[in-house]
Amino acid sequence: MRTRTGRFSRVSLYPVLIAFLLCATLLPAAQPLARPLPIDPALRALLAQADGETRIAVIVQKATPGNEAEALAQNLGGEVVRSWSIIPAFLANLSADAIRQLAQSGLVRWISWDSPVLKQDKGGIDGISLIGAYLSTYNSTIGADKAWNYGFKGNGIAVAVVDSGITPKPDFLAGATSLTQSSRILANVTFASTALTYSSRVNTTTYDLFGHGTHIAGIIGSNGASSGGAFQGVAPEVNLINLRVADYNGRAFESDMVDALQWIYEHHKEYNIRVVNVSMNSATAQSYHTSPLDAALEILWFNGIVVIVSAGNNGGASTMGTEPGILYPPANDPFVITVGASDDMGTPYTWDDILTPFSAYGVTEGGFWKPDLVAPGAHIINLLASADCTISVQHPEALYGGAFLRLSGTSMAAGVASGAAALLLQARPDLNPDQVKWALMNSATRLRHPGAGAGILNVWAAIKLNKYGTANTGTTASKLLWTGTEPVNWGSVNWGSVNWGSVNWGSVNWGSVNWGSVNWGSVNWGY
Repeated sequence: MRTRTGRFSRVSLYPVLIAFLLCATLLPAAQPLARPLPIDPALRALLAQADGETRIAVIVQKATPGNEAEALAQNLGGEVVRSWSIIPAFLANLSADAIRQLAQSGLVRWISWDSPVLKQDKGGIDGISLIGAYLSTYNSTIGADKAWNYGFKGNGIAVAVVDSGITPKPDFLAGATSLTQSSRILANVTFASTALTYSSRVNTTTYDLFGHGTHIAGIIGSNGASSGGAFQGVAPEVNLINLRVADYNGRAFESDMVDALQWIYEHHKEYNIRVVNVSMNSATAQSYHTSPLDAALEILWFNGIVVIVSAGNNGGASTMGTEPGILYPPANDPFVITVGASDDMGTPYTWDDILTPFSAYGVTEGGFWKPDLVAPGAHIINLLASADCTISVQHPEALYGGAFLRLSGTSMAAGVASGAAALLLQARPDLNPDQVKWALMNSATRLRHPGAGAGILNVWAAIKLNKYGTANTGTTASKLLWTGTEPVNWGSVNWGSVNWGSVNWGSVNWGSVNWGSVNWGSVNWGY
């Protein structure tokens, strides 16, 4: 067991993914079934291995308004690290015994491990692609170059990149001359856990010390200045918001992610943030009804922000892609756009494209097929953060041309899709997230594979659509968003008719929430 100093400590136990089916058993009326403690399975596994004094970082979702749960956590000897307003929850550092007592108190709805969030690049050692070089063809594959011809390059749209940071490059500048140029990175904020860092500089910098975030940002919005235009991003005039959540080894936690998402919620109008890119997935599998990461992203979705996430890289490579992988949050959320990875085979056309064998797909615990679509995510060449970033130092074989990285993964595919969403929103600024999702799915080029969803992204076809329908109608929102003594019948909501600007967290009357109205018997506690 390893203990860290700093913000708080965590046990160095990796999540054990367990699944078990609740069976309905007929019992006499005098012997009612006891409600399981509201603890997610990965945390249960940690508790089973830990002694009573072992301290674990957890995210506690409150069952009642006010601060009673926080007060109890402190009375039990725990540390309340911070609370959030975007979801009724707080981060705490508690002993194993205190977690069990808090779970029995009736003051909490759900307690989950503050689990690691993993980057989603793939291939070779530690996820770095070692496969042979392909030149950049993905912009032609998805029709972005055609959109550019009509002036749609993402101008005026901001994409928030929640990742390991963005290191400034000439590729992120706007303007024709050195006198008129300005950065298209409009904001830089770090949420990376201080407990994971090794110096004050690392604690505060927003630069990309790992190398993942700059590569993703380049795929989204590089103007190709460093490559003579060879490696442009999908939206070369888009604005970027740099929200660093991962440390120099690419490690992050769900609490860091929620911090960044709350910042987006509070500042999205100020910067015109229309798209959020999350190329990371939780290491813990759980229902979207209990995942704080999923709930926070749905709040952004209902505030008019398109959320694009990576599907994950745990597909059935050993069986030639015929077996699906687990869809970890936020890839399992039914509202967001989950993107898998295709291989464009280094050609600008799609007839030879295939699904990459690592791209995860399948049916989520909520019964939703994911991913929603796929985008090029194999052998993607784009910006290198710096010569001394972790990826560069540990994996020089991933370098390309000295100033670029060649990586594969659903991370890269999500970046391609985020850039495409920016092009679509510049062309059709009145579209809400459900309409963007519908448009991208209904204009996709079909790919015959069960893991390809609607098919391969084609943004030019999406822009040219004569009408725009809505996705997600009839989909139940996260139970964290249910309000009132009689919860809203979210299944009957037609999201296309929603006044998106008025659907915000402040409109949820948490004081009237009756968490007893949640049908806990319907929750599969194995997720």
